[in-house]
Amino acid sequence: MIDPEALQGRWVHSHEEDTEDEMVFRAADSGYAFPRSRGREALELRPDGSYAGIVPGPTDRPEPAGEGEWTVQGDTLVLGDRSLRIASAEEGVLRVRR
Repeated sequence: MIDPEALQGRWVHSHEEDTEDEMVFRAADSGYAFPRSRGREALELRPDGSYAGIVPGPTDRPEPAGEGEWTVQGDTLVLGDRSLRIASAEEGVLRVRR
């Protein structure tokens, strides 16, 4: 069972660490030194149950990509109409199944 409190915060896609089966997100405040990139997807999971998505726009600047409510149902992070199956969430690293 995933503790929803452990998921609160801003998660940044670390696409360099992705595998064929998983996407990797790192906590923005983890101190991880992300390599230079033309842009990164991010998720802001707020304590009040709301979330905001961010994606790189056409000029590589971050742009909003949806808002809504988030919940954890078993091992699944539900973001409005999008669901991400959590493989693991520990020590500032969130891995979700593709």
